[in-house]
Amino acid sequence: MSLETRDVVWAAGGAPIIDGITISIPRGGFTGLLGPNGCGKSTLLRLLAGLLRPGEGAVLLDRRRLSELPRREIARRLAVVAQEVSTDVDMTVADVVMLGRIPHRTRPALMGRDDSLDIREAENALARCDLAGWGGRHWSTLSGGERQRVNIARALAQGPTELLLDEPTNHLDIHHQIDLLRMLAAVPTTVVAALHDLNLAAQYCDHLLLLEAGRVVASGSPAQVLTEQWIERVYRVRATVDTDSDGRPHLRYGPLSDAASS
Repeated sequence: MSLETRDVVWAAGGAPIIDGITISIPRGGFTGLLGPNGCGKSTLLRLLAGLLRPGEGAVLLDRRRLSELPRREIARRLAVVAQEVSTDVDMTVADVVMLGRIPHRTRPALMGRDDSLDIREAENALARCDLAGWGGRHWSTLSGGERQRVNIARALAQGPTELLLDEPTNHLDIHHQIDLLRMLAAVPTTVVAALHDLNLAAQYCDHLLLLEAGRVVASGSPAQVLTEQWIERVYRVRATVDTDSDGRPHLRYGPLSDAASS
């Protein structure tokens, strides 16, 4: 395991948002964080990234407390893609993606020109996000979906061992959603992503964590987690789960009856 939490608690205004979560993220796999709005997915991702410190418990990276690691080591290891990123500076796409290379530079290089390795890594990351040749475009001209893909390219350019994404398919059309998830499933990196679409999670994730009210209530393979019973309990909808030829579940939804919801 690369990332772990042990009895992690995080509260806001005295109310627990994360309530005693202990998890282990499989190394090199694609883990999906699932659950309804407000269940704690984004907060858990921020705790895993070291952007928040737990009120209780610990987050570990390779069995070392994240809070005790040098910030530069964390910056080289962990890349984060948030739901929304805004800036008042009208940077080019190349400038945004090159931000991912900063943790790998020596101090003299920070003030100098981009070296060939940084440029190559940035170009490769853009190509993987179907953005080859976009380096000269300006941030202000991009749509929400295009900005999301640029931010994912920035994270890939960082060369992380762990990649954390909060709703990475937001603003993307279905073509780019599928391309993105296929790419994330194939990268030789530990990927953790908060996702809303259960069928896409079932199709592309290796491992799922299902959250409810700040706690993990189910974990395991898509077939183990995406059951009719868990979907009804957590999402308050009736689900019919079929199994595709590859053994992965496929879900169809309907409302609970009045009797079931009373």
